[in-house]
Order: sequence, then structure tokens, then C-alpha cells
Amino acid sequence: MHLKETELYEIQGGGISINATLINAFARAISTILDLGRTVGSAIRRIYSKNYC
Repeated sequence: MHLKETELYEIQGGGISINATLINAFARAISTILDLGRTVGSAIRRIYSKNYC
């Protein structure tokens, strides 16, 4: 099956589509990284201040 040149311009799809699921996954990943940074920062601060409670 051969397509004409004008028909080839009308083909859609195959590209990257950004939907709500992808955005939600990025938001959760960023949130997890921030929480991890807070935890590590708090641990470092407690070690230097020698306050473990």
C-alpha cells in the first residue's frame, strides 16, 4: 500500500504525549526527592548539634 504525499502529512501519532498520569508521576518524584533531602538535612543537623531526641 502506497500513500500519496498529501496523505503522509495527515498521519498523526507516535509522538510523546504528556498526560495527567505523567505529570502526576513527575510531581510525586519531585516530592519524594524533597522529602529525602529534608530527612538527610535533619539527620546532619542532629549529628552536628548532638541532639538525638
